[in-house]
Amino acid sequence: MASLGCNACGCTHNEDNCCCLSSIHVKGSSADSVDGTCCGNFIDQGDTAKNSAESPKITLNVSCDATNCVHNSDKVCVADHIDISGLCASESCDTVCASFQCR
Repeated sequence: MASLGCNACGCTHNEDNCCCLSSIHVKGSSADSVDGTCCGNFIDQGDTAKNSAESPKITLNVSCDATNCVHNSDKVCVADHIDISGLCASESCDTVCASFQCR
């Protein structure tokens, strides 16, 4: 499990720069840079109501398609901490895994 920081404040799962999900999926199977990745769980707050029962998770499981990343071990992120960036994101492709490091 990784600790996760997320500045995609427009995401319905974001609360105080943390994710309220117990797991996320990073997309980017052919990524060779940060820009080739994105958070597959991003949902714009304008598209759905926020679940008030959700609370930020300190750690969560991260599945990851970015097999070119040094933190990817059999499609699981093994980094101690990752950052999802998407300050002005309105859809998933506007986010990136800022912790991506090419092998």
